[in-house]
Amino acid sequence: MKNFGLLIIGVILGALVMYFYCCNDGDMITEPPTVKPPSGIITPEEIKTLDQAYNERYEIINDSLFKNSKTGDNRSSWYKIEDIEIYIAYAKQQAKDNGNTLDGLRLYLGAHPDTKEAEGLTTLLFVPTGYKNTSEGGFISIQGGSNDLKGSDGLNFGNQGMPPKANYPQ
Repeated sequence: MKNFGLLIIGVILGALVMYFYCCNDGDMITEPPTVKPPSGIITPEEIKTLDQAYNERYEIINDSLFKNSKTGDNRSSWYKIEDIEIYIAYAKQQAKDNGNTLDGLRLYLGAHPDTKEAEGLTTLLFVPTGYKNTSEGGFISIQGGSNDLKGSDGLNFGNQGMPPKANYPQ
């Protein structure tokens, strides 16, 4: 009889815990999780410093290759967050399908070719990086990392700055 009483009390306590855990419609105050910044975060002042330090290089490129241009060369590329998120998911899947693990993205400076309609401006290219999945079931697996994943698609065709030669902030 003693065990049966403990069983009944246990069921009642379990039901109460489940009620407060599952059926409480927002009466409990919870705070959103804190998002920690990734490594490499820089301040707006540091962005301005880096952007200004590029001016001399930009002027050399612009004065030599774009001296007769109406706009000058491009200094920035803009991508929609949605496009970047979709690209990351796509790159992860493509890496997996090719037997690789995606571990990052590398940005390359590139230039579109000149056409009859427009001069080829500078662009930024996203290229997936990672390593070949070579684990054979061992406990410890040493992987090389952060190499460009050859045969994987990159991301390009972001929008240029307005105007193309504008400094930070736009």
